[in-house]
Amino acid sequence: MLVSIITPTHNSIEYIEETYQSILAQTLDSWEWVITDDASSDGTYEWLLKKAEADIRVRVFRNLNNLGAGATRNRSIQESKGRFIAFLDADDLWLPNKLKTQITFMCKNNVLLSYTSYQKFDITGDGGIVVPPSSVTYKELLHSNVIGCLTAIYDTKYLGKRYMPLIRKRQDMGLWLDILKNIKHAKGMNICLAKYRTDSGMTSNKLTVLKYQWDFYRKVVGLSLPKTIFNFVLYAYKGYIKQKI
Repeated sequence: MLVSIITPTHNSIEYIEETYQSILAQTLDSWEWVITDDASSDGTYEWLLKKAEADIRVRVFRNLNNLGAGATRNRSIQESKGRFIAFLDADDLWLPNKLKTQITFMCKNNVLLSYTSYQKFDITGDGGIVVPPSSVTYKELLHSNVIGCLTAIYDTKYLGKRYMPLIRKRQDMGLWLDILKNIKHAKGMNICLAKYRTDSGMTSNKLTVLKYQWDFYRKVVGLSLPKTIFNFVLYAYKGYIKQKI
């Protein structure tokens, strides 16, 4: 069963080699790495082309103009050939047993959307481990995006290819909610299988994040004002707790 690893890149030359090495280390070798470069100018695209020449499992595409992570991931999803769609950003890492452990879990338990724990890290070393709940419903996910994008995998055999909304932030949460409209819940594993880089410069300041979240509830999900306020307060509180990890 082929797994399509979806990676967007934009000026990612500083970290992309380490990310690629974490893919090569996977104990499950039935994968393809589908990367769409979002108009990089630092040599990332040229680096990817060289890897694609040396490894037929690496498939590279490019946006001529910068479109953002959501549209860029969608291009890779569109071009993917695997039954399972997995996500790994260009500055994050997987542990070697990530794919094998998670795909086995999904197949044995008929799970269509899964996720795992992950560890934060930066240049100084490893940080805390983010442990998600064992399951999450559509309503629960509105309160907090407990599905780390670098850990998520969904099954196209039953769900078909699903795409992210064309927004600059919160695209992953939009995708999980879209899937959860059609299934009872997503299932999590309390096993740390990935590492999330916190010092790559790709994170936004807290006020900007909160503004995007408000707009996400109102404009993308289409919640009423009272429901937006309710979910926004819960999201801000749980986000505060997560930052303490």
